[in-house]
Amino acid sequence: MRKKTMLIHGGIEGDESTGAVNVPIYQVSTYKQEAVGKHKGYEYSRTGNPTRHALEELIKDLEGGVRGFAFGSGMAAITSVFMLFSANDHVIMTDDVYGGSYRLVSKVLNRFNIETTFVDTSSIDEIKKAIQPNTKAIYVETPTNPLLKVTDLEATSQFAKDNELLFIVDNTFSTPYWQNPMKHGADIVLHSATKYIGGHSDVVAGLVVVNSNELGEELHFIQNSVGGILGPQDSYLLIRGIKTLGVRMEEIEENSKKVIEFLQAHPLVQNIYYPGLTNHPGHDVHTKQATGFGGMLSFDVGSEAKAAQLLANVKYFTLAESLGAVESLISVPAKMTHASIPKERREELGITDGLIRISIGLEDAEDLIEDLAEALK
Repeated sequence: MRKKTMLIHGGIEGDESTGAVNVPIYQVSTYKQEAVGKHKGYEYSRTGNPTRHALEELIKDLEGGVRGFAFGSGMAAITSVFMLFSANDHVIMTDDVYGGSYRLVSKVLNRFNIETTFVDTSSIDEIKKAIQPNTKAIYVETPTNPLLKVTDLEATSQFAKDNELLFIVDNTFSTPYWQNPMKHGADIVLHSATKYIGGHSDVVAGLVVVNSNELGEELHFIQNSVGGILGPQDSYLLIRGIKTLGVRMEEIEENSKKVIEFLQAHPLVQNIYYPGLTNHPGHDVHTKQATGFGGMLSFDVGSEAKAAQLLANVKYFTLAESLGAVESLISVPAKMTHASIPKERREELGITDGLIRISIGLEDAEDLIEDLAEALK
């Protein structure tokens, strides 16, 4: 089954009992049992819900895994994955990571003695130097947020396997339409499904896929114990969003190419970060492991003041947190998505106060270009 067909026909199709084309919203908390322990597969919706299950089966198929899980947010998904670890375990993590992920491991999980070392995972040598006797996993974003660094999945996976480490990949930016990390050796793939998978700025959710039944049992135990589940209404919205993921990602990428051509020619724009550019340090690696470059890009306008002027004068780009929607979004990572990272650390990474991150949407590309041109004046 090819990718666009799988987006529509993967997982569980419709409802056999009624013939409904779409999986219904099972807005229910509990289920009738014929006798104690004798039921039709569901007993309590924290443990399992038919609508959520359909979504979990769909994302499992799309990522080529063994079992899928849906959570109430991307951060709930990441937190649940980290609950696979114990006190005194160590995780190697991408340095240019989403601010919420940084906050989780540096301000919350550290209280439970789960240790994290941040390294530039685009360098396999940096990963190798960070390993410790208590290292249990390597966690990467690729491409990263917001500098679009690229990690070599196969090289990192091989190193993880050689050292009996879990390899975890945040695939939010590329989506399962453009990139499937499990084909390159990832053990766990996760998404902030709030972004491209939902695609319409109307749902907050997280998804996880694992590559073994053993990991599936462990993560289901955590999901059921902690209870950070996704509700049936939001599960339905994600299933609906996934059906158009392919056509959205293709159109978004075409728009991105046109916007980047404009930015490359503009004298006020510095340091464009986008893996589709041939001069991007991770271009060749990304081309090897993904089939598209997506709609996320960042560029520097030189100062906080210029960034503020730009934001104040756009009209089609919406100043907002998040990304991956049908509408184009714009933000300053240093002041918004990555504000939880200390300033000195941001500067080390290259997340300057003049760095602009844009998420290209489905508007007419010429309107987006004219909007940026006017704002850059």
